[in-house]
Amino acid sequence: MRRHRRSTEACLNEFLGSVWWLVVSLGVLVTFHEFGHYWVARRFGVRVLRFSVGFGRPLWMRRGRDGTEYAIAAIPLGGYVKMLDEREGDVPAAQLHEAFNRKPVGQRMAVVVAGPVANLLLCVALLWGMFVIGRPDFLPEVGRAEGLAQTAGLRPGDVILAVDGRETPTWTEAELALVPAALDRRTVQVRIRTPEGRETERRLRLAELPAEFDELRAVQAIGLEPRHRIVPAQVVATSPGHPAHGVILPGDVVTAVDGHPVQSSQDVDPLVQQLGARGGAAMIEVDRAGERLALELAPRRSTADGDERWLLGVTLGQAAAPEPNALLRHGPLAAVPAALRETAHQARELLAMLGRAVTGRVDVRNTVAGPITIARAANYYAERGPAWYLSILAMLSLSLGILNLLPIPILDGGHLLYYLIELVKGRPLSERAMAAGQFVGLALIAGLMGLAFYNDIVNNLLR
Repeated sequence: MRRHRRSTEACLNEFLGSVWWLVVSLGVLVTFHEFGHYWVARRFGVRVLRFSVGFGRPLWMRRGRDGTEYAIAAIPLGGYVKMLDEREGDVPAAQLHEAFNRKPVGQRMAVVVAGPVANLLLCVALLWGMFVIGRPDFLPEVGRAEGLAQTAGLRPGDVILAVDGRETPTWTEAELALVPAALDRRTVQVRIRTPEGRETERRLRLAELPAEFDELRAVQAIGLEPRHRIVPAQVVATSPGHPAHGVILPGDVVTAVDGHPVQSSQDVDPLVQQLGARGGAAMIEVDRAGERLALELAPRRSTADGDERWLLGVTLGQAAAPEPNALLRHGPLAAVPAALRETAHQARELLAMLGRAVTGRVDVRNTVAGPITIARAANYYAERGPAWYLSILAMLSLSLGILNLLPIPILDGGHLLYYLIELVKGRPLSERAMAAGQFVGLALIAGLMGLAFYNDIVNNLLR
């Protein structure tokens, strides 16, 4: 009963934390996005009627000296800047010069593009903050290499220094470099440092990945597992009447079975089965409080969970989570070009991922995220520390900026498309054409939102 209560409390804390960080994240991103529109509109003399963070009924509102209503609304999934415009109502003759639709097309384009640009600038600023604070992480050290990774020559203890020329100072950076290559099934050059300290290169032929693999576990599909995720084979108990009882003690860490190294608890059972099939006793090596011991034991054929197996009679437990042993950090000046490079890199990767989704090379269930997924991710990153939270906030800001530039009517990119057509034709599109575009845009956005909510249900509630 006590365990159930703790589990319920943990779920409740995760839910409340996710809601809180979703509201905070969207609030920050939307405020900057809309401020971009607002600031440029005011520079061009456009009258702004309302600046709202959120949709629906205002929870708080005040009128500024400039006549603009500033509001925080009930639905925190977006925002808007309402400008004086003859297409949305009568405009007094004395204010026509302040109407958005009366401004030159170049100025209107600048107002529209200012929102996504604000998100791009925010992304750079957030990444700068992340680099200055320093993001704790783990060294890109290989803990297990199987399948394609083993075929390429990667071995436990290798440290991944770069993937196709991109430096990988942490395991996260290594993953971010390997995943796109796996999705594209292209061969990559991996520069490593061996346990002996020698730098060399390995060639990962990712075209040989299975036709179907879990895209969310692409690195595992390659056959790589990092050192920090390898759970040591620590003994928590021994069973009376079994060979290990009284010989192996709770707290011992199994390091080898019959001369075969043990890297994690998953390695022990297959080695014990091999030893039992061979017959006879062998040395079981353990680490006991820093002392290396070799204990002679022979497994016994026993029934466990309704299945006959060779057993030593040890129960292996979960070790404590390892502490980060790497730090991604730059000084305040060096962080500026680093943030610019990272923003450009993430922008290229986001556009590439959109291309994969459109062409069907990746499952759209893994590319379109809804509010539940975003909320859980924001909460998870916030729990890992401020630098991690800034990194996901930067990614979300970049995504918001780029997605808003897509040429879909009702998005900023759709309005830009209208104005580009106007620039070429020399006159605005007809009201009928724009209304048809708005209808298509609404249908597309509704479809994307439906897909996002479907993905949320499938990926978060049904798995």
